[in-house]
Amino acid sequence: MKWTDVNEIAIELAEVHPGQDPTRINFVDLANWIIALPDFSDDPKHCGEKVLEAIQQAWIDEVD
Repeated sequence: MKWTDVNEIAIELAEVHPGQDPTRINFVDLANWIIALPDFSDDPKHCGEKVLEAIQQAWIDEVD
C-alpha cells in the first residue's frame, strides 16, 4: 500500500485497531500505525497532514 491508498489503509487500520476511536488519534501516532501495517510499502517521508486527514476521515467513515 502507498499513502494514496486511503481507503485500503482505513480498512486495515479498522481491522488492526478494532474499537479504537479514529477521532482521538493524533497524527504522529496515526502515521506510525500506518507505517507499521504489514502491507504498507511507501516512503514514510512522503506523508503530509492532508494525507493523514484523508486517511483519518476514511477510517471514521469505515467505522460508522
